[in-house]
Amino acid sequence: MTDIMSREIQLVSRPKGIPTADNFAIAQTKLEPLQDQQVLVRNLYMSVDPYMRGRMNDVKSYVPPFELGKALDGSAIGEVIESRAKEFKQGDIVTSSFGWREYFITAPKNLHSVSREMQPLSVYLGALGMTGLTAWAGLNLVEVKAGDVIFISGAAGAVGNVAGQLAKLRGCHVIGAAGSMEKVQFLREECGFDIALDYKVSPILEQLNREVPDGIDVYFDNVGGAMLEAALSALRVHGRIIACGGISSYNQEKPQLGPANLFNMTTKRLTMKGLIVSDSLSRQNEFEKEVGGYFRSGKLKNKETVVVGIEQAVSAFLGLFSGKNIGKMVVKLD
Repeated sequence: MTDIMSREIQLVSRPKGIPTADNFAIAQTKLEPLQDQQVLVRNLYMSVDPYMRGRMNDVKSYVPPFELGKALDGSAIGEVIESRAKEFKQGDIVTSSFGWREYFITAPKNLHSVSREMQPLSVYLGALGMTGLTAWAGLNLVEVKAGDVIFISGAAGAVGNVAGQLAKLRGCHVIGAAGSMEKVQFLREECGFDIALDYKVSPILEQLNREVPDGIDVYFDNVGGAMLEAALSALRVHGRIIACGGISSYNQEKPQLGPANLFNMTTKRLTMKGLIVSDSLSRQNEFEKEVGGYFRSGKLKNKETVVVGIEQAVSAFLGLFSGKNIGKMVVKLD
């Protein structure tokens, strides 16, 4: 292996409120020589995800914070360039958590082999990746079943649109909320949602009361805040909440107050369960078999917003918080 220089995105300062480009820097590093039981991978696509915002704070959480002056990491799909481990050979396609860089060297245990025949390969970051697994695991978490009326916030995002499509395949009546008429149209026409609402047009609770006056059974929460408060009002007795994300509060410098109607949890005997996708990694093969089958048959669509070049990764990440993506935001590396 000749010397390889790899560009990477580093966190150089911790954001206060909404991150800016100044919190990041692009750096060039020289890879060490490949050793026995190591694999060299060139990334083809990398993921940017809202949860990464929390890792930019120097606080304890379910994942460790990013280190200053070090490359960030996140889901990526790449090609094996050279291998000194029997588990992989040159040309294999693998997923990893070593995003935000062009090349990396790692042990085989940190790689997951996937099929080159599945196209586009970036689907392994979206519908067949961690976001798809999150949607699938969330529905299983509260046993979503045929006949349920399910409301999904952030429905045009990476997790939300897959959750809605999978719920439709289960026989649910699916309602989604998004932030533009373009996204509403995407949910209705491409994802098959029964109802899609633009929360910027009028208060979401007013729209829910009009569209589903008898209420909802399940709320898949990707947003938190006012959206959660509306769902707490719309949920029927014994309703269920999948607490997946809260993007409305990720950039707040001070914690926001909880929903004013939180006591509905008691009066309606609601169930709310938190969701961390890493808890479901042991079921990844089961997920890939089921959801991969839907994708291959055309029953599940994988929507992407693709930007090109590692130098565009930061702007792609920042775009998540202003709603610039429809479906999964993906960075294609040169």
